[in-house]
Amino acid sequence: MRDVHGIEPGARIDGFEIGERVHAGAMGTLYRVTGPDTGFPMVMKVPRLGEGEDASGLLGFEAEVTILPVLEGPQSPRFVASGAISKLPYLVMEWIEGTSLAERAAHAPIAPEAVAHVGAAIAEALHALHRQEVVHHDVKPDNVILRREGGAALIDYGLARHARFPDLLAEERRFFSGSAPYIAPEPVLGTRNDARSDLFSLGVVLYQLATGHLPFGAPRALAGLRDRLWRDPVPPATLAPIPPWLQEVILRCLETDAALRYQSAGHLAFDLRNPGQVELTARAARSGSTGFWGQAARWWRGHGLRLEHATARDPEPAPVVLVAVDTENEGDDRHPALQRAVRRILASAPEIRLVFVSVVPAVLDAGESAQLEHRMRLRSWVSPFALPPHRHSLHVLEAADAAAALLAFARANLVDLIVLGAPGPSQLRLAWWRSVASTVTSQAPCSVHVVRRPAAGHDWV
Repeated sequence: MRDVHGIEPGARIDGFEIGERVHAGAMGTLYRVTGPDTGFPMVMKVPRLGEGEDASGLLGFEAEVTILPVLEGPQSPRFVASGAISKLPYLVMEWIEGTSLAERAAHAPIAPEAVAHVGAAIAEALHALHRQEVVHHDVKPDNVILRREGGAALIDYGLARHARFPDLLAEERRFFSGSAPYIAPEPVLGTRNDARSDLFSLGVVLYQLATGHLPFGAPRALAGLRDRLWRDPVPPATLAPIPPWLQEVILRCLETDAALRYQSAGHLAFDLRNPGQVELTARAARSGSTGFWGQAARWWRGHGLRLEHATARDPEPAPVVLVAVDTENEGDDRHPALQRAVRRILASAPEIRLVFVSVVPAVLDAGESAQLEHRMRLRSWVSPFALPPHRHSLHVLEAADAAAALLAFARANLVDLIVLGAPGPSQLRLAWWRSVASTVTSQAPCSVHVVRRPAAGHDWV
């Protein structure tokens, strides 16, 4: 049966034969596939693209295609292949044999010993992931597979953040990274570089398995998400018969301040494997609300977190160069000169990271389809450089003032150099000082390289 992607069982894509469709969700569709002998079963993920689709699905797909190939170990699916976004985007990876944790969670509460066993396996998987400089940011039962041979694997890296790769979701500034019931305080506040965020999310999972309830509910609005910055969860022992050591572990994971949580997934795994060695504090005996002053203290800690994260910056391992590309005027003769400038920059500084940005007018009725169209144009513009995923990222900004949007993006993302074209055809009648290039040049927080069209018979920028 043909689906919305035009893919049907028996079709062949780049040497892979499409099998049954095993899942269709908001972000994409999964198919069982066969093909080159890898020694393990495979699945193909195809993102949902097209008119009316959410651009976050494409961002997540690009993040997963970037991160999954560099991961090693049984805590994640093995990467097999990926397809070009400009043609048919797909990701082929290992199909992990096992049971989804969502099936266990559906029958919660489960025995404390089972909670500890499952939790330790997930913590060990997270520890392996964190050692590879990756924060998952979407730890929840749906994204955990309990392997048949033992251990746990984490799937769906669409919201993940790799310390050495472009962070597409953070740079877009438009999407929260995480599922509402499980998201940690740090990403709610816009910070995605703290591995302890995954331990908070795992704490929510442990709470759910132990009690059958979610500690902060399932909020749908930002105000509800921020409740976890100040509101204490109901102690799990008041909802289900669990031992003090397990309540200690769960509530420690759910601390608002990451400094009060476990500092590593390995430490959490050790405590879950060795309950007799868990050091009990007042958390273990908590039986009700902490009262007004306790909630006030938690609120104050949350307020401090907001101040801290408002000024926090992720360290960048390499210089960042922003290249402004006009995707509205594809025939503009400035494009070749701008591409030559990019090639020269790459030749002179191969370690840099390139951020390609297009600014388009915000059109109320265009929706996500316009975002996707300009993103595809930007992808086509960049494709001749054959850049590896970790060396570049693409961003389409909607704004009435292109100069202001570029400047705000450059400041927010610690850009070291801005490269853009001289005034284009639509600005030829304007004085230089009124152009986008002049505004960016005069107000940029970094160096600016303005690329001009070469004179006839010359090839220079």
